[in-house]
Amino acid sequence: MNKPILTIRTSVLRLAALGAAGTLLSACATVPGWNMDASTAASTSISTSGPTQTTGTEETNTAMATEAQPLMSEIDVSLIKQLRDEIRNASSLDESLISPASPYVLGAGDVLQITVWDHPELAAAQIAPTQTTTRAADPVAGFVIDQRGDVMFPYAGRVHVAGLSAEEAQAALAKALKKSFVEPQVTLRVASYRASQVYVDGEIHTPGPQSINDIPMGLYEAISRAGGFSPTADQSRMVLVRDGVSHPINLSQLLERGQNPSNVVLRSGDVLRVPARDESGVFVMGEVNKPTTALPMRNGKLSLSDALAQAGSVNLASSNPGQVYVIRGSVGDKPKVFHLDAKSPVAMILANQFDLQPRDVVYVDSGNLVRFSRVLSLLMPAINAGLTAAIVAK
Repeated sequence: MNKPILTIRTSVLRLAALGAAGTLLSACATVPGWNMDASTAASTSISTSGPTQTTGTEETNTAMATEAQPLMSEIDVSLIKQLRDEIRNASSLDESLISPASPYVLGAGDVLQITVWDHPELAAAQIAPTQTTTRAADPVAGFVIDQRGDVMFPYAGRVHVAGLSAEEAQAALAKALKKSFVEPQVTLRVASYRASQVYVDGEIHTPGPQSINDIPMGLYEAISRAGGFSPTADQSRMVLVRDGVSHPINLSQLLERGQNPSNVVLRSGDVLRVPARDESGVFVMGEVNKPTTALPMRNGKLSLSDALAQAGSVNLASSNPGQVYVIRGSVGDKPKVFHLDAKSPVAMILANQFDLQPRDVVYVDSGNLVRFSRVLSLLMPAINAGLTAAIVAK
């Protein structure tokens, strides 16, 4: 009597396990995954049957769900043109950075070399380095302008020269010497420029302060003095900080437009930073051969085809080329999703023209058969465990 009961119980357990597995498989087959329609992502529709009334809370939840739904766009020629126009208009150079070069004015810390003709004994009063080994920060031999902007010179006393050009300071010194000499012939030149400096930081060979001299320091001049760009430099996302305001500079775009980067003249106190290319990487994941963070080129550009190439291209065995997505602004309030159907080789022309932006996410979805196989591999341990328990119970 017990054996037929155990047989029936075992059959029931097996049917229950198989039924649960079939239910889960059916549920997994209906899950769309990343296969989203543009119409579904663009708008959320709610259908009602009968005179059902919605409360204020339901309307609020519906509005929040609609706002949170990302907007999906198909990658085509018109979209690429629209995005490029937006980038071109948003990354224009601030006109305030382009200004005519002004003559150098003296300041505290500058070292002057002053000569009074027929009076060589006056040159002996210049300050000379006291150490046998000089450092880069030590002043050279000459007359140093103090923190009040004055220079001390024999028979002339204290002469204020800060804010004056070299020619104006020479005239002021000659006027002061007329009290002791008749028509003094004075020659003044700057022996060391130490009053005005800019700081160049980031992906360059020798970052640090750079002194401004009588030759205007343009953008190229500052980079050249700092040793030039390093191989990891991103020349399209340079930042110039002036008076507490950050100004983006796209060097590659300036050259494309025929604008001379030397017209951007740096001023005292400016900070020029050259970021690294890995700060603007793009995440490539999904069904690719080598998920990675794709880095832009030296000019800052990175197309969708470049990113896929850096990830080893799509996996032909498991990917669905018709479901390639670019997620933009995922951490913002209004994320955007761009879809590319790359089943046709012609679509790769669009991928080569679609420019990615920093922190974009490129996702290649898997095929339906691969998704089914993966779900089945996850469910098989549970099914086997149920069958084992049924056998043990028997």
